[in-house]
Amino acid sequence: MREPIRDKARLEHILQAIDYIRQFTDGVTEDELRNDVMRRFAVIKNLEIIGEASYMLTKEFREKHSHIPWRQIINMRHILVHGYCQIKDEMLWDTIKEDIQPLKDEVTKLLENE
Repeated sequence: MREPIRDKARLEHILQAIDYIRQFTDGVTEDELRNDVMRRFAVIKNLEIIGEASYMLTKEFREKHSHIPWRQIINMRHILVHGYCQIKDEMLWDTIKEDIQPLKDEVTKLLENE
């Protein structure tokens, strides 16, 4: 039987997805993201990965580090996957510009301390 993926690996998945989002959006305007379907879907997919990896963290880990808005991250994943027709460009852009870097900073700290 395979060993389950541990919290550390999930955090590494989150960082990788953040790095991809940064690569896809650095130097890109909101209008460019909106009009580039492939880039937009690449960002959405990586936000889904962040949400899924957050969901797969152990409950104990999420509770121990409750200063990170895990529930909001997971809920966003649900919207992206199940409410795809509700995805608003402003929501994507705001997440990229306001939430991704603080999340990266927090996850990096967690990995350094684990």
